[in-house]
Amino acid sequence: MTKTALITGASSGIGKAFAEELAQRNYNLIIVARSNSLLVELKEKLESQYGIKVTVICQDLSLPRAGESIFNQVKQENIFVDLLVNNAGFGDYGRFTDRTLSKQLDMIQVNITALVELTYLFLQEMKTQGKGEIINVSSIAGYQPLPYLSVYAATKAFVLSFSEALWAEYKSYGIKILALCPGPTESKFPEVAEFTNFPGMEKGNQSSIAKAEDVVKNALSALEKSQANVVTGGIGNQIVVNLSRFFPRELIVSGVEKQFRQN
Repeated sequence: MTKTALITGASSGIGKAFAEELAQRNYNLIIVARSNSLLVELKEKLESQYGIKVTVICQDLSLPRAGESIFNQVKQENIFVDLLVNNAGFGDYGRFTDRTLSKQLDMIQVNITALVELTYLFLQEMKTQGKGEIINVSSIAGYQPLPYLSVYAATKAFVLSFSEALWAEYKSYGIKILALCPGPTESKFPEVAEFTNFPGMEKGNQSSIAKAEDVVKNALSALEKSQANVVTGGIGNQIVVNLSRFFPRELIVSGVEKQFRQN
């Protein structure tokens, strides 16, 4: 029987790469994002290329109860979601009080609240069925505070902790839950965050940017192995996430502040 995957933030970047890879693996898809035109374009491409069924849900996850709205639309179609990919998220660069409060609160709504809501609703069904998989997209930013991306890093720390806790709670039910922690990856993140000089992503240093397709393949491989988390993107990212094991946190965050400061 063909499985179904639901992917948020599916119109670009890692989300779109998930859609393309899972379509190749013969999953039917439910793709979610704000841009209906981009979703329809992706739907037509994947249905034509792979002969699968793609359902489009145009939804702004920054709106209250957005997750419930998505869940209800899926239930109206009587679809069981075998794999939930909570990928949608964004950042915002700058000194905390120099940025708008509304954007910070929208970030928490998308990166945390909608993710928790969707996980809660679909995980209940998975528990009843005794099967299911969830990938929550965190970041290597979730391993340490990031000055000038303070709220973003904090949301990703939440996603990492939350996902690992659920991994332990639900593995005995036959459910796999993975926190995916990529480093710099081909996406619209710098553009949306208004952070064009992201360390490691400077012009002329593009070799350090992971391909979204590689991140997705690494994530699906880790999920198959029932890992609680996976850090993608090479040895440099492994070093970053382990710094706090060897150095005082104050030293690390002070160093990061100097690196991320834009004069």
